[in-house]
Amino acid sequence: MKPLLLLAAISSTLMAQTSYDLIVYGGTAGGVMTAISGARHGLKTLLLEPGQHVGGMATGGLSRTDVGKRDVLGGLALEFYYRVGERYQMRRYNVPVAWFYEPRIGESVLREMLAEAGVTVHYGHRLREQSGVLKSGTTIREITTENGARFAAKVFADATYEGDLMAQAKVSYTFGRESSAQYNESLGGVRDRTPLHQFLVDVNALGPDGKPLPEVGSGPVGKPGEADQRIQAYNFRVIATNVPANRIAWPKPANYSPARYELLARLLDALTKAKGRPPVFHELTLIANIPNGKADFNNNGAFSSDYIGKNYAYPNGDYATRARIWQEHIEYQQGFYYFLANDPRVPPTLQQEVREWGLPKDEYEDTGHWPHQLYVREARRLVSDFVLTQKDLQTDLTKPDVIGMGSYNSDSHNLQRFVNAKGFAENEGDMQVPVTPYQIPFRIVLPRKAEATNLLVPVCFAASHVAYSSARMEPQYMIIGHAAGVAAAMAIRNNQPVQEVAIPQLQQTLKSEGAVFNYQRSPQQDSLDLLRKRFAPAPPARSNHEL
Repeated sequence: MKPLLLLAAISSTLMAQTSYDLIVYGGTAGGVMTAISGARHGLKTLLLEPGQHVGGMATGGLSRTDVGKRDVLGGLALEFYYRVGERYQMRRYNVPVAWFYEPRIGESVLREMLAEAGVTVHYGHRLREQSGVLKSGTTIREITTENGARFAAKVFADATYEGDLMAQAKVSYTFGRESSAQYNESLGGVRDRTPLHQFLVDVNALGPDGKPLPEVGSGPVGKPGEADQRIQAYNFRVIATNVPANRIAWPKPANYSPARYELLARLLDALTKAKGRPPVFHELTLIANIPNGKADFNNNGAFSSDYIGKNYAYPNGDYATRARIWQEHIEYQQGFYYFLANDPRVPPTLQQEVREWGLPKDEYEDTGHWPHQLYVREARRLVSDFVLTQKDLQTDLTKPDVIGMGSYNSDSHNLQRFVNAKGFAENEGDMQVPVTPYQIPFRIVLPRKAEATNLLVPVCFAASHVAYSSARMEPQYMIIGHAAGVAAAMAIRNNQPVQEVAIPQLQQTLKSEGAVFNYQRSPQQDSLDLLRKRFAPAPPARSNHEL
């Protein structure tokens, strides 16, 4: 065949429409479980992943799983953690589930589960911007990816952290914070001064020119309870190791400038004077041990790995904007660790401790040993006929259309850093408020019927900023994805809109597959808690952000 004819044939193949029962866009953990669930129920299922990995944050560095109450986790979510436990032979210790694991092991398990279920997976297939969704009335007909490939399905699921398919399908969504008045949420909107991940010592936030230092915002803060479009901080959940044979020194980012960490240098000095000792590494980044000499590093304290206030354009941004923000987060966070390991203003004992850690050679080999997933803690959120809010986590705990449970704190990271009236640095937006184990309703994954009848949204589901801060945990994404896959199969089998799926039948199926709808605290757990209180070391002066 002549070259031009061959090229035309290839182009024609790429442009040809391929049809499936269920198409899941986004290989997050929630997306993977949606696809597996649908496939196990007989659907011809396609998982389209814009990048080259599956699992999202569950394999992208968040290896210290945020389980809340472990008794609320069941179904496919629990199966995943059990299968990870099998890889580590956890049954030898009579604890068969592995909640903490290495990313490469977690992704291997997810790929295995996808293959067993017969899910077709296409990597490097990102939705074409602006014109990637073809819709007829309330029905999505097909989607087109950037390489020109076209895919049709009976039901679609948007399982991305960003909600791009949802947005192009023109269903209602929001981002940022609702005011406290909108849903009558005491935690809503701009927060008043909060005690955690805050500057607990006075640190001058102004430079010699009287302007805010780098990494300090300059805009108006807003009044407590006021709505805004700020987003809680993102970071990378870096996997590090202190095993010398597997360790790579903290990399120096291309655009590194120690001047941007002047506020951190001043904070270290102030903390040393206040405590009578230099800070230790754990006070600046949360270190959670995982197997084989590795740890999941997260934000901790007033100035840490969170890149506060630099992600506001991300949720509704185009691909170029997001790529820029993504790279800025890499440079900031790599610079943060490099500064602590090398700058002469860092106390020697702290510097030595930081140098004992580094990136592991055997993780993320195709991305320079740096996680492949930015921790997008929230972006767009669906707005539907029912929106999960603060009361659904604290008082109105039961739901007639329950599909699973949540139990993690309302947990939002700071959204802004500013100069207060005294000229000192201050953070705003932190939220760490306990919840009572609550039921997750199916309604939150459903767009309004007048907007889309064959779309499910298991990740950017309908919740306020306050409620989403609890329900956004990776196990909950998996639980919701499990239900979405079953619902897709039911809608297709009965030729009906996803909004008309029979809830009792959906619940019966989920329960038969291990879903948990009720939380019951065992007497043994009460006894264990008493023992922990009796024998545990004294708690730190302030709690650590787990997420």
